[in-house]
Amino acid sequence: MGVEIWMNETWMWITKESEPLQAVAAFAAVVVAIAAVVATIYFGKTSTTPGNVQVSYKTSNIGLTAEGGKVLLDAVAAHWQGLNQEQQRVLREQEKRLGVQEGAIQSFFTIIKEQNVPPEQWLTKLVEIAGRYNELRTQAQATSVGDATLQQEARKAIEARRFDDADDLFKRMLEQQGAEMAAVWANRGDLAMTRLRYAEAAQYYATAADTLLPSNKKQSVVWLEKEYDAWFKLGDEFGDHAALATAIQRAAKLLEMHPQDSAPQDWARMQGHLGNALMRLGERESGTAKLEEAVHAYREALKEMTRNRVPLYWAATQNNLGNALRILGERESGTVKLEAAVQAYREALKERTRDRVPLDWAITQNNLGNVLHRLGERESGTAKLVEAVQAYREALKEFTRDRVPLDWAATQNNLGTALMRLGERESGTAKLEEAVQAFTEALKECTRDRVPLDWAITQNNLGIALQSLGERGSGTAKLEEAVQAFREALKERTRNRVPLYWAITQNNLGIALKILGEREHNADRLKEGMIAYQNALDVAQEGGASYYVQKIENNIQTLHGIMANLKENNNER
Repeated sequence: MGVEIWMNETWMWITKESEPLQAVAAFAAVVVAIAAVVATIYFGKTSTTPGNVQVSYKTSNIGLTAEGGKVLLDAVAAHWQGLNQEQQRVLREQEKRLGVQEGAIQSFFTIIKEQNVPPEQWLTKLVEIAGRYNELRTQAQATSVGDATLQQEARKAIEARRFDDADDLFKRMLEQQGAEMAAVWANRGDLAMTRLRYAEAAQYYATAADTLLPSNKKQSVVWLEKEYDAWFKLGDEFGDHAALATAIQRAAKLLEMHPQDSAPQDWARMQGHLGNALMRLGERESGTAKLEEAVHAYREALKEMTRNRVPLYWAATQNNLGNALRILGERESGTVKLEAAVQAYREALKERTRDRVPLDWAITQNNLGNVLHRLGERESGTAKLVEAVQAYREALKEFTRDRVPLDWAATQNNLGTALMRLGERESGTAKLEEAVQAFTEALKECTRDRVPLDWAITQNNLGIALQSLGERGSGTAKLEEAVQAFREALKERTRNRVPLYWAITQNNLGIALKILGEREHNADRLKEGMIAYQNALDVAQEGGASYYVQKIENNIQTLHGIMANLKENNNER
């Protein structure tokens, strides 16, 4: 029988990207680093699978070796003290790969810590900052207006990563020259982006564009696009809905500046910008209007970004279209949107081939697996779930542990959830055992220290799979392991931090303890289960979730009956 899980988890582990173009270049310092900044496409969305979650982490080591990423994280943990000779060598090697000076990485991590970037994003943000820093150096060298001495001092400050000093020098240049200094405003925007200060950057880019003469439309558009990107990142990474709304407005303005008949490719690119911002905001709203608009924007973009003209951009837009359709489909009872998402992903894979763009191919395979998994949940058979498993296994051919460890772990988790769902519908235990193995693999990289909440998700999923195995067996070993996994998850899924998911895991724990108590005729186990249920009930009542309250109260009533029967049997003895 199935596991008694009552809440749909919808935790958003979404890799999000602002431009529908994933660059995978070998290595040219500035190009690779900047490509890592620009190369961002949504891939991944949590499934609303009852009790278990599909996850997709952001690729964390683009531009870095796996060994280098580990050394960097070790260095941060040790506060850059006591690194041995080999670690220092690897550190220097990574700086060369990023095209930055010796000691730059430590400065970049200071920015990351100042902006409270979550640990799971540190390596990604490191590459992004390095790319923006290299772009800033290039732009500062190209700026030739204003006081020459101040220009030189500003360049030196940037080279030395004295960012406060550099910004002060830019301010002095602006005070001297006023409206002629559009390029300096843009420099300040680049500097703010390097420091992850997106709101400041957006304002500086807007000022730069406004300062230009109307005849210089081409340069104005460049800075307005940068302004859009800054608002998008602020909304995307910091949960700022107002910033996303502003990004939508800016994208609409850029569309007006690029009529389809006179600038079709630029028009299509702006449609892509609009679609990205609409989809991101739509994910966070309860309705579907923004998501429907995002679908429309992507379809408009595809009118000009055709497969023949720009095959990889076409494929990336198909992938984004699939993501928007998938999210819509998850909010509707039917399967029309989900089927359309499958078709969009399959279209994307016609150009996103493994030989040509292996990581993008794996991203879309993972996305395809997610939507097939969702379809499989809504169908009585197992065909779609089997296809989902195959898609995840395909993705793992390129999402290897050495190459992209967190993506490998995320896909292992997704594979585990699909296998677990298959196992619930089959009489044997083979698929459930494979699911346990997949979750166990995921936990090798998805560690508590590295990604605490993701680790807790995987522990919870592992607990569900072990519980299902335990229910089908006669012993208690698997159930004991399930209890342990749920207790592990609760170390990070705390009531204060994530109350809904704390309650979900408490309920799961209560179920496992109830089954154990029944098998062992153990009143203490049953009492522990009752405490777990009561914990879950408290949160459901606080949140006014009447449906969930009823489910938990039913669980509690059932457990009361079991406890009463056990007591009666003990008295008879």
